[in-house]
Amino acid sequence: MNRQGKKIALYNRIYKQLQEMLSDNPDVISRLATINAILYHKIPYFFWVGFYILHEDNLYVGPYQGPLACQVLPYHKGMCWKCVTGKKTIIVDNVHEMKDHIACDARSKSEIVVPVFDEYKNVIAVLDVDSDSPQAFDNQDDKGLTQITELIRW
Repeated sequence: MNRQGKKIALYNRIYKQLQEMLSDNPDVISRLATINAILYHKIPYFFWVGFYILHEDNLYVGPYQGPLACQVLPYHKGMCWKCVTGKKTIIVDNVHEMKDHIACDARSKSEIVVPVFDEYKNVIAVLDVDSDSPQAFDNQDDKGLTQITELIRW
C-alpha cells in the first residue's frame, strides 16, 4: 500500500474508533477532548492539535494536545480566522512564509485548519493542526479531518 493509501486507511480507522467512542457522549467539550487525544497520539506528524471556539467575535482556545497554545487569536488575523471567514479548510505548507501566521510555537512548520459547523452551517469553531515538518498536510488530511469534525454535533 502506498503512502496515500496508508493515510486514507489510518483516517478510516480513526473515524470508526471515534464514531464508536462518541456515539453515546452528549457533551461537546468531552467530544472535542477525545478527538484531540486520538488524533494527537495516532497521527505521528501532528505536533499540535486543538480547537479554537468562536465566541462573541473572538477565537478562544478549547481542548488541545501539544505545546502551550495561544489563548485568544487576534480578530481576523491568522489562518484560523481565514478559515472562519472563508468557511473552508486552509492548508499551509510553510507557515514561516505566511505574513499573517500567528506563531504560538516556533517549531511549527506547516498547518491545516478545518472549519467546524453547527446544524445551520455556521462556523462555530475550527480544528487547528500543526506539524513540525513542512508540507505535512494534503487533501487526504482535509477529507479525513472534515469527516471527523462532523462527529462533533455541536
